[in-house]
Amino acid sequence: MKIFQNIFAYQSYLTYLGSRLPTESSFLTWRDSLVEDRYCAVHYIDPAGDGDVFLTCNASVAMQRAWAREQGMGTRVQTNDIVLAQVEEHRSEVFYTQDPGHYGREFLRRLPGCVRHRVCWQSPPANPGDLAAYDLVVNNFPTSLAEYAKQGVPTAYFSPSFDPAMAPYAERTERPIDVVFVGGYSRHHRNRAVVLEAVAELHGRLHVVFALDRSRLTRLAESPLGWLLPLERHRRPKAIRAVAAQPMFGRDMYALFGQAKIVLNGAVDSAGQDRGNMRCFEAIGCGALMLSDPGNYPEGMVEGETMVTYRSAKDACRVAENLLEDSMRCSEIAKRGTEMLRDRYSKSAQWRRFVTLIEAL
Repeated sequence: MKIFQNIFAYQSYLTYLGSRLPTESSFLTWRDSLVEDRYCAVHYIDPAGDGDVFLTCNASVAMQRAWAREQGMGTRVQTNDIVLAQVEEHRSEVFYTQDPGHYGREFLRRLPGCVRHRVCWQSPPANPGDLAAYDLVVNNFPTSLAEYAKQGVPTAYFSPSFDPAMAPYAERTERPIDVVFVGGYSRHHRNRAVVLEAVAELHGRLHVVFALDRSRLTRLAESPLGWLLPLERHRRPKAIRAVAAQPMFGRDMYALFGQAKIVLNGAVDSAGQDRGNMRCFEAIGCGALMLSDPGNYPEGMVEGETMVTYRSAKDACRVAENLLEDSMRCSEIAKRGTEMLRDRYSKSAQWRRFVTLIEAL
């Protein structure tokens, strides 16, 4: 089975990755660097990057144009045309993307005849009408899958996996950081923002690190010039700024989680009651205890056994401090979580599930 896998990446990560590569790097240099850095690796279907799975990231214009340049396609070709050429050259039988919003009906009609199945990963929320052109829509959020199915969209449950590259980080016993959070801070996601602000207030009593991705407007608002401008609503609260570090991705994020006793997680407001974002897999996989909000988690992520939940911002602070005082319980839950993830959500199990879903189409 020959599969074309297109992963999604935020521009902030692509800028970070590009800064580490020589100018005019080849497509393979880009792809191998992406795979080696493990960004989004919980979604890589095994064996990503070999002859049967063509892995790329359409969001990286530099990466895609490198491929086009090497194929003699010129410099003015559109990125969607590059993707079509990649699919045709690879003779892909399955088109699998994590960026379905970028590939509508018109693009899917243009796919080469070698493509037999069109599959996408779509986390909630989404307009079901935009997904109906796919043969299968997958994710690990049952409520959204049920909603899509009501609109006639073919769906199936499919999960991220344990990345074997996490193993060395999970084995670390020296964990000098008490609480870590990696992601974005936004007042638009009010529930999570309140929790983050409350936990950030523990700074001083605990070693708290938030590796936050800032928007350009926030960076301006918090710059020396920005303090002279009427940009107060774009600045993060003082407590958040006090614990804020540079955004971290891929292996840098794995290393940070490998130094943390607790990784704080929280769903965005649009997620409803379903839980299971890829940060759950990355935090637990790297050997930290995941402290997260209540909800419907994937099988094996069980409150008090393989993870811990909080009920409110105040409760998140209380639970975190209690866990850190009982270091044995904290480490035991974290260890059970990693063992569960490694056994239940292995790459081989993910691959078998993917193959099963495709064969059923």
